[in-house]
Amino acid sequence: MLTCQAKKTLGTFTIDVAFDSAGGAAALFGPSGSGKTSIINMIAGLLRPDTGRIVLDGDVLFDAAARIDVRPWRRKIGTVFQEDRLFPHLSVKHNLDYGRWMSGLAADAKTFAHAVDLLDIGHLLVRRPGKLSGGERQRVAFGRALLMKPRLLLLDEPLASLDAARKAEILPYLERLRDDSRLPMIYVSHDAGEVARIARHVVRLEDGRVAESGGTEVLPGS
Repeated sequence: MLTCQAKKTLGTFTIDVAFDSAGGAAALFGPSGSGKTSIINMIAGLLRPDTGRIVLDGDVLFDAAARIDVRPWRRKIGTVFQEDRLFPHLSVKHNLDYGRWMSGLAADAKTFAHAVDLLDIGHLLVRRPGKLSGGERQRVAFGRALLMKPRLLLLDEPLASLDAARKAEILPYLERLRDDSRLPMIYVSHDAGEVARIARHVVRLEDGRVAESGGTEVLPGS
């Protein structure tokens, strides 16, 4: 269960939101500039709200009044960005293992093998990112975040940099990740079609505020 109440002023733009996510796959949906990325950065601890309170599974991650601000690496939240952010000098195998290592987790061959199989990247393990397609790199980024064993997975427009063919390639893997791992996730996108396929709960944003919250019926054209 995630509860997010946050207010943040960025120049002339103010984000002021309050919403809950009970688990499963939720989405922050809205046009570019509506505050989606800033909100997940506040949840991840990468951006500090001016005021508010963020609670995950009963643990207070941020509380302005109580002066609580848990450091990002202590929140146990995995994030996949629009850019894959893989290390170009490391193999796919070592990129995958980096998240586990950074989280201080012991090596777990069974979990590693399961993630590799889930995302169909076993044949890529010895390659470096420069030898991968955009879709393959994003699948590796999903695997790296999954192997951190996070409590929550944040996906910030992970398909935005891909063409239509690569998006069609990746979406089934996202659905498998959602259904197999049962990991709570928040999917950020301005694409109603993507959100309809991935999310069960949708928070629709306009100008930094929650315009509507509910099922996929709040999406345009539903």
